[in-house]
Amino acid sequence: MITFENVTKVYGEKRAVDNLTMQVEDGKVFGFIGPNGAGKTTTIKLMTGIIQPDEGRVEMNGIDMKKSPLEAKRTFGFVPDAFDMYGRLTGMEYLRFMGDMYGVGKEERNRLSEMYLEQFALKDAANQQIRSYSRGMKQKIAVIGALLHDPSIWILDEPMTGLDPQSMHLLKEQMRAHADSGRTVFFSTHVLDVAERLCDEIGIISQGKLIAKGSLDDLRGSQKNDTLEELFLELVEKGE
Repeated sequence: MITFENVTKVYGEKRAVDNLTMQVEDGKVFGFIGPNGAGKTTTIKLMTGIIQPDEGRVEMNGIDMKKSPLEAKRTFGFVPDAFDMYGRLTGMEYLRFMGDMYGVGKEERNRLSEMYLEQFALKDAANQQIRSYSRGMKQKIAVIGALLHDPSIWILDEPMTGLDPQSMHLLKEQMRAHADSGRTVFFSTHVLDVAERLCDEIGIISQGKLIAKGSLDDLRGSQKNDTLEELFLELVEKGE
């Protein structure tokens, strides 16, 4: 479970996140959408402890991110929107590093690494340096690294970017299975048709404020035939 309580983050005159209060329950795929600059990535950085809020509290599975950051960070796996680190490591070295960071035993780490490398068609590139990878290959190795310790919460920032159709399909299956096992998936995306098909709940942020949250049927209200794209455009226009 993910909890935001009156969370605010300010950069100069801009309130990147403005008094955000929401809860993402276990067993849900939660899609977080909004225009460019709306506060999606800032929200994810607050959630993962990359930055601290100016006001309010973030909890991961009931653990306060500010008071117990290491304990809170052990509960989730994170896939950033751009993988631009560890370029001189090979893919396999990176997975060993991630397994060691989260205390995954060698046998289990090797088993899962082999399985995911095979599934995501990265096995042949496992011993190449990550700096030689394409954008899509970097995205896939980041996904595998985030899955190795079997986290209860999975956080993904624009995870479909750069993926080929087969890998995108596999990722969506992994997200669905993760939520169906009683755990939590939080992902931001601009691909609204994916969010419409995959998400149990959707949150819409605009100018740092949460302007809508609920299932697609909740958001539709009486407009039962509206697509997520139509609802999104209408709600963002109202929110502005």
